[in-house]
Amino acid sequence: MKANKCNVSHNLVAEVLREMGYSLQANQKTIEGASHPDRNAQFEHINQTVKRFQKKGQPVISVDTKKKELVGDFKNAGREWRRKNDPTKVRVHDFPIPGVGKAAPYGVYDVTENVGWVSVGIDHDTAAFAVQSIRRWWQLMGCEAYPDAKQLYINADSGGSNGSRVRLWKLEVQKLATETGLKISISHFPPGTSKWNKIEHRLFSFISQNWRGKPLVSHEVIVNLIAATRTNEGLRVDCGLDTNEYPKGIKVSDEEMQQLNLKREPFHGDWNYTILPR
Repeated sequence: MKANKCNVSHNLVAEVLREMGYSLQANQKTIEGASHPDRNAQFEHINQTVKRFQKKGQPVISVDTKKKELVGDFKNAGREWRRKNDPTKVRVHDFPIPGVGKAAPYGVYDVTENVGWVSVGIDHDTAAFAVQSIRRWWQLMGCEAYPDAKQLYINADSGGSNGSRVRLWKLEVQKLATETGLKISISHFPPGTSKWNKIEHRLFSFISQNWRGKPLVSHEVIVNLIAATRTNEGLRVDCGLDTNEYPKGIKVSDEEMQQLNLKREPFHGDWNYTILPR
C-alpha cells in the first residue's frame, strides 16, 4: 500500500514560519568561550596605564597583524562605483598565484596621535617581522612625534606573532629596547578579546572600508590603498613594503631568556611586563 504524498510549496512553509515568528537569519559571531576571571581587571589596568603614559607625554601604540590577503586579481569584498554593467573581472577561484602568494599587513596604531603605520610583509608573520614593523614605525614616525620619549607602551593580543608566550617576541623587543634606549612596557589583552584592541576598530576597519571592492592586484596597490586611508576624525596612515625574509621555527634558549632585562609587574606578570635596555 503506497503512502499518500503531500506536496507543500516552499512559499507556504515560509509563510507559516513567518506567522510563527521565524525569519531567515545568518550566523552571528558572539560566543568567545569562557572569559578569564581577570579579564575586566586587565582592561582597567591597560586603560589606567595608557592614561599614565599619555599624561607624561610618552608614546602608546596598539599593534596587531591584519588578516593576510591574497595578492592578485582576486575578488575583494564590497562594491565600488563603476559604469553600469562593467564590473571588474576577477578570478573565479581563490588559489594563490605561484611566486606571489599573500601579503601580511602588520599595523602600528598611535593611540594619542591617531596615526597608523603598516608594514606589508611578503614572508612569514613572525615575531621578528612584528618587531621590525614597530622599529620602522619608530624610525619613520615615532621618534619625530616623541623626541623626548624615554618609554614606550605597547598593547598587543595574547596570541599570534606578538603573543604573550612567544619567546622570540620578547627577545626581539629586547633588541629594540637596547637600540633605542627606550623602556618598553607591554600589556597583552586576555585571550579571546582581540576585538577590544584599538587597532582593530580605529585602523584596520577603515583600511578594509577604503579598499572594498578593489582587487589587490599587487603589493604596490596594497601599499597605496593602505596609505590613502583617511577619516573625518583625522586618521592618517603611512605604509611600506617589507621584502625581508622571516624564517619560522627559530628557537630561543632558556639561557637567552634569562639574559633578558625583563621586569614583570605584580599584577599578571605574564600579561604585563617591561623590557629595559641592556
